[in-house]
Amino acid sequence: MNDMTPIETTLKDWESDQEVRWCPGCGDYAILKAVQRTLPMIGADPKNTVFVSGIGCSSRFPYYVESYGFHTIHGRAPAFATGIKLANPDLDVWLVTGDGDGMSIGGNHTMHVLRRNVNCQIMLFNNEIYGLTKGQYSPTSRTGTNSPTSPVGSVDRPALPCAFALGSGARFIARGYDVSKDLPEVLKAAHAHQGAAFIEIFQNCIVYNKDRFDDFTQKKVAADTQVWCNDGEPLLFVKGTKGLALDHETLSLKVVDVVDGDWQAAGVMVHNVKNRGLAHMLVEMPFGPFPMALGVIYDDPRPTFESEVVAERAKLIDGKTADLGKLLAKGQTWTVEEKDAAHGLMD
Repeated sequence: MNDMTPIETTLKDWESDQEVRWCPGCGDYAILKAVQRTLPMIGADPKNTVFVSGIGCSSRFPYYVESYGFHTIHGRAPAFATGIKLANPDLDVWLVTGDGDGMSIGGNHTMHVLRRNVNCQIMLFNNEIYGLTKGQYSPTSRTGTNSPTSPVGSVDRPALPCAFALGSGARFIARGYDVSKDLPEVLKAAHAHQGAAFIEIFQNCIVYNKDRFDDFTQKKVAADTQVWCNDGEPLLFVKGTKGLALDHETLSLKVVDVVDGDWQAAGVMVHNVKNRGLAHMLVEMPFGPFPMALGVIYDDPRPTFESEVVAERAKLIDGKTADLGKLLAKGQTWTVEEKDAAHGLMD
């Protein structure tokens, strides 16, 4: 996302000397390795890279990447990331958050970093549970989730992070999952985008929400339950025998059969990353009747927040000389004469 001179690094160059401390089997390990594999691919420089996190299991991330890092406070990582980009727009900022940190206490901050279009990558690890605080249901937990705070099942309707991001004005939306071999490609696309790039990453919580996403991540079902969104390619799944078409009566997506590979005759839609309406339909598809939409779902850049702030500053100071004294004297001023001061004391 930043114009940098590529340098040569390896995965090892991005591994810090800190002991990685997540539960054995946690999906965060796979995401960490995916990121550390991606950074050399994009020519990132550890001296120019900053990882910012809030609070939660995912937010230990900055300790494990050999770069600059900032472990901030609950839900406020987007505010810190915004300040970092305004202070030094050349820095490559990665924001790490979770479904609790980013969608609950930090929901408003997530909204503002997206609507402002701050030039950073936002990775939201979604395990549909509060893992760090011992398994309470989170904003993304499915209805009926049993937890210490919902012992007979949650009645909440879950938030959809990608739909939330689109509604907040995000210009880049993508989805992946922890052990996917394609996750680095999704991260590369996010980094190439100029602006706020939102990536929802489904992540297995081995302790409190084990195997929650097996119904679409397991190899034996992946082909039937995943549709990968590739720009300019038809939205096909089940090895090309089914696809997604537009229901013209309801203006929503429907699943259609594809006979003899003729997806055009079946009316299967071709993915267009600039089609915001299609993006909304893809991220709101109910899983089960529909496959899980993965990959780059929406990518339509616009000027970034910090570039416009820098341009505004440059315009304001063009042709002017900095004069602190003049600035302080601007507006209503008065001078206290010696005789006035003495008179004031006598009063």
